[in-house]
Amino acid sequence: MALELKLKEGDQAPGFKTATSGGGCISLSDLAGKPVVLYFYPKDDTPGCTKQACGIRDSWKDFQESGAEIFGVSVDSVQKHDKFIKKYELPFTLLSDGEKNIVQDYGVWGEKKFMGREYMGTHRVTFLIDGSGVIRKIWPKVKPEEHAADVLKAIAEL
Repeated sequence: MALELKLKEGDQAPGFKTATSGGGCISLSDLAGKPVVLYFYPKDDTPGCTKQACGIRDSWKDFQESGAEIFGVSVDSVQKHDKFIKKYELPFTLLSDGEKNIVQDYGVWGEKKFMGREYMGTHRVTFLIDGSGVIRKIWPKVKPEEHAADVLKAIAEL
């Protein structure tokens, strides 16, 4: 099902404060002055989400050199995030949005269809936010295998 995004490039990114993998807590305002990549994904340790996370992991050195902060966001618990990170040796932080506030504020929570079944879930969408909190790029349809390269190119153009 097509998702109608409520945020557009050029909009101010909605603020948030949430739990992180490893037991921390972070807010968007903590990251002021740095580019931020928020990649929303449906579920830890599923095929597409694993490909996407491992693609970012495999390009980690390039992401670090870009100066951008990268965060995966799903409604999974911190405990599930920690297992996912350990299993695939992910070097970046995952944000837990169990209350579904961030996915709703960013407009990525909506109807989905899988094998004829309709349900509510997180759509795979990525936002690139500049150091002043403005959304500079949105990827509404992410191809997990190519995504890391696409994001790195956009960061370089900031």
